[in-house]
Amino acid sequence: MAKNKAYKIILSGGGTGGHIYPAIAIANELKSRFPDAEFLFVGAKDRMEMEKVPQAGYDIKGLWISGIQRKLTTKNLMFPFKLISSLLKARSIINEFNPDVVIGTGGFASGPLLNVAASKKIPTLIQEQNSYPGITNKILGKKVNKICVAYDGLERFFPKDKIIKTGNPLRKGLLDIDTKTVEAKNFFNLKHGKYTLLVLGGSLGARRINQLIESKLDFLSTQNVQVIWQCGKLYYQQYKIYSHTKDVQVYEFLNNMDFAYAAADIVISRAGAISVSELCVVGKPVIFIPSPNVAEDHQTKNAMAIVDKNAALIIKEEDLDADFENKFSQLIASAEKQKQLGGNIKKLALVNSTNEIVDEVVKLLRK
Repeated sequence: MAKNKAYKIILSGGGTGGHIYPAIAIANELKSRFPDAEFLFVGAKDRMEMEKVPQAGYDIKGLWISGIQRKLTTKNLMFPFKLISSLLKARSIINEFNPDVVIGTGGFASGPLLNVAASKKIPTLIQEQNSYPGITNKILGKKVNKICVAYDGLERFFPKDKIIKTGNPLRKGLLDIDTKTVEAKNFFNLKHGKYTLLVLGGSLGARRINQLIESKLDFLSTQNVQVIWQCGKLYYQQYKIYSHTKDVQVYEFLNNMDFAYAAADIVISRAGAISVSELCVVGKPVIFIPSPNVAEDHQTKNAMAIVDKNAALIIKEEDLDADFENKFSQLIASAEKQKQLGGNIKKLALVNSTNEIVDEVVKLLRK
């Protein structure tokens, strides 16, 4: 195939930023290589991808799909109807758009879409971010052509001959944050020469982290720390009252993540796969507070992969009340410890991951 062919590419990923931003990063790299390519995203109606993907400059269509609740609910009764509706809509989208390749990065919508694409023998690739795959990707793994992963040992879940270890796609702008510190602190109107704590609970928010930060604002003030606090969409109305009090800024969502990372001296974060990958590239001291409410406790496993290499700290949710002030004050008092953690986590970064994933997509396009 000629390099300048106007490829047609469908990407699907959503529900959380951890599925959306990898898809956008892959699309951006493909667009830079194939400027004439045509892109279409497919997401779940009423989820955040319907807002974030158009903001990134791409068209998106929505499927009527959601996950199965772990407990018995009326929503589960609707699942078979949603699944049939989504499979029919996915088939219609694929027939109309006629893609050369279909890429999934996880989330509810990617299941029906990649299932239909694989059944029609369209080249397919999934990008699995976690050390423990979700049920959608486990099912799709048997059907797709290639599976790009970020962790070792995923042969337990996927056919070995389809797996390529690439790492997770990264948002543009994270590789040069060291040059942006002054600009970033000015952007957030932060005081220079004062420690900045960046708090990340994921795009929707993390209730326990938000409760912690609310209860520790006076303590953080005594530590001479200013705070950029992304509390998440679900909690913004509750916590926005703290914005601009005691050197605190509260955000529903941070669109300028490169500036947020550049401004930070210390980061408190969940341990979702994309967050972990980005924090390795960023190279700042991190305290992970993994979510205990995920399949196979995979956030704790993600975090421990870093902590075991003396590259981050971890505090489990149940230990926050007992351990947080002690661990935080020790970290902020030790410039040497901060430098050690930042240096060690940076050594774990897979900085070329987006390119390597797109290389695999190109091989599928060229077949």
